[in-house]
Amino acid sequence: MKKLSVILLCLLLALLLCGCVPDLQRIRGQEVIRECSSPSGRYTIIAYLNNGGATVDYAVLCTVKDNETGSSRNIYWNYHCSDAAIEWIDDQTAVINGITLNVLKNTWDYRKQQ
Repeated sequence: MKKLSVILLCLLLALLLCGCVPDLQRIRGQEVIRECSSPSGRYTIIAYLNNGGATVDYAVLCTVKDNETGSSRNIYWNYHCSDAAIEWIDDQTAVINGITLNVLKNTWDYRKQQ
C-alpha cells in the first residue's frame, strides 16, 4: 500500500509540474533580429533573440502581426537557436527554420515536440 501511495504522489507531482510550463502567448521577445512581411504585406513575422543568461542557451521567438488590425500573437518558440530563417509560401503560410505554419492557426513550441 505504501508503494502505491508513493507512485500516486509521484504521478500527481509530475502532472502539476507539466502544468507549470508557461503558455506560449506569455513569452515576450527581447531583441528583434528579423522582420519579414507576407506577399500582400498584411502580415509581418517578427523574430526575436531571447538571451536567458550565462547558464541558458539562446532561444528564438517569432510573432505574427496583422498590419491592418495591429494585433499580434506568438507562433514559434525554439531553444538552442539563435537565428530565424523565414520564408513566406503564400499570404497565410510561412516556413520558419524548416517548420511550416499557417500563421493564422498554427503555433510551434519546442517544449511540446518531445
